[in-house]
Amino acid sequence: MKFRVLLAAMLAAASGPIAAHTLQTLTVARPEGPRQYQLVLPDGTHTGKHPLIVLLHGHGGSAAQLLGKARGAAPLSVWLEIADREGLLLAVPDGAKGSDNQQGWNDCRADATTNPHTDDVAFIAAIIDQAIAQHEAVPERIFVMGMSNGGMMTFRLAGELGQKLAGFSAVSSSMAAKSSCAAATVPVSALLISGTADPLVPYLGGQVRIFSSSTRGSVVGIEAAADYYRKLDGLPERAAVSITLPHRDADDKTRAERTVWGADPKRLQVELVRIPAGGHVEPSMSKRIGGLYAHLVGPQNGDFEAAEEAWAFFKDKRNARKL
Repeated sequence: MKFRVLLAAMLAAASGPIAAHTLQTLTVARPEGPRQYQLVLPDGTHTGKHPLIVLLHGHGGSAAQLLGKARGAAPLSVWLEIADREGLLLAVPDGAKGSDNQQGWNDCRADATTNPHTDDVAFIAAIIDQAIAQHEAVPERIFVMGMSNGGMMTFRLAGELGQKLAGFSAVSSSMAAKSSCAAATVPVSALLISGTADPLVPYLGGQVRIFSSSTRGSVVGIEAAADYYRKLDGLPERAAVSITLPHRDADDKTRAERTVWGADPKRLQVELVRIPAGGHVEPSMSKRIGGLYAHLVGPQNGDFEAAEEAWAFFKDKRNARKL
């Protein structure tokens, strides 16, 4: 696992031209009104059924922003390259507007009062069902990944749609400390990526803050969230992997430490990538945020691609439950 992200990039470069994807804007009818999502379809050279990755933007973001179609760096847009290389379906929905007029998700934080009140679980379930019925998605290979508020929504999906999922990944986010949702009971593989110096979502738990002013509810510590899923998945307390990733840039004051519980990538696993001195931003080698943004959210690690790390975690996993 130590060099898997770099190896994937080398293999991709050596394989020559990669087929282009098709991007569609689709609509799902919901009680609150029509909801949109972007669907990335693989090139026709990738035949048969396809794994589905549902990607969720953060508070104030959008599907366009996540896919790199708006201003600013978009680390999770690397999923477009992975989709072309691996023949994946990507579904990237837009959140609903909350009372602060910002797009986001109705995650489980009972004290996040500006969150929308939409049934986002049912919305995303409808996207998954549509992808299976109409776009050749493999029911056993459904995954979700989200950043910040989107990552908190993946925790809710793992709890309420766990029977549909083979795994989830949450970046710069954690479980609700004051939850409006029932506790998760279905074992599911989990990848958590978080910085210890995140100024918005505290690594050790506490109040979620927007640039040190207004609060948006509270979360448990990241390591406590990882331990919750380790226990739920029935994994041993002793980690199967515990390494520091190779450091690429001497000027980068962050590091990346990978801990994995569960030795078999085809079975249940929990992975925590801890970023000492890292901020509220997805790690990326290629999609680098600017200095002003880094001043607001903290340092960005450049030792690995968050999207590639997630695909390496997801790719061998299957949902063995009968749906």
